[in-house]
Amino acid sequence: MKYGLSLPNGGVCGDARVLAELGCLAEASGWDGVFVEDYIVHQSDGAVPTCDPWIALAAMAVGTKHIRLGTSVTPLSRRRPWKVAREAVALDQLSDGRFILGVGSGDGVEAGFSRVNEVRDAKERAKILDEALDIIVGLWSGEPFSYQGHYFQVHEMTFLPTPVQKPRIPILVGGGWPLRGPSLRAARYEGCCLYKHPPGENTDWTPEEVRELRDFMESHRSEQQRETPYEIKLGGRQRSGDWEKDRALMQALSEAGVTWWVEYVPAGELDTMRESVKRGPLRT
Repeated sequence: MKYGLSLPNGGVCGDARVLAELGCLAEASGWDGVFVEDYIVHQSDGAVPTCDPWIALAAMAVGTKHIRLGTSVTPLSRRRPWKVAREAVALDQLSDGRFILGVGSGDGVEAGFSRVNEVRDAKERAKILDEALDIIVGLWSGEPFSYQGHYFQVHEMTFLPTPVQKPRIPILVGGGWPLRGPSLRAARYEGCCLYKHPPGENTDWTPEEVRELRDFMESHRSEQQRETPYEIKLGGRQRSGDWEKDRALMQALSEAGVTWWVEYVPAGELDTMRESVKRGPLRT
């Protein structure tokens, strides 16, 4: 199992230079990956410093050598898919093949949707997400590609260069488990970063739930897809005060099939955030 950090792109991290520093510090401290939230404005009320995570990830890519870098998650329902495809390839180049694209339909309630008249209906956002994913994958092929969807149209074009990673940049799909739509969507790609739905007070997964998730994904993947290991990225919360309990949980989840455990470092005092990064992962 690999160990990652989840960082906000608001508050003190509303400065791309801070995120770049924390990303470099994460590599030096033994983390395997850094995943950055993707908000246009802060998810609360917007009146909080917020930076573009893609710019911050570019700075991380230049300043690091081996740590994996990604978004968690990019709401494709408010992005032009050809722009995301181009940005992702640029990050893959800058990092020499270390970029992971995390995607989702977004939260229609947060300010980046509600205050700028983006689509807020959940079913419609899911349809936009599916079309966007089709286009991104098609463009990454490097072959002549065209697309006629309800939301997006692409007249034949060839997108070059292709990603450094082959056959493509890994796509991890977010959403609520066991909702059928997000779960089936996640099975079509390289991995998932699902949360339990509906979210409750205790959001930690149990090994039994992970095995159910793993079996669902395996049963809905093609024979060709099964030749590539499927990534299951879970966590997304702060480290608790009981480190040994957390370590035991990670061990059990790893044995059940989790491939990434991601620890969230909330925005706060910068020195406190630095210390949270510097202490490194709770490897089992």
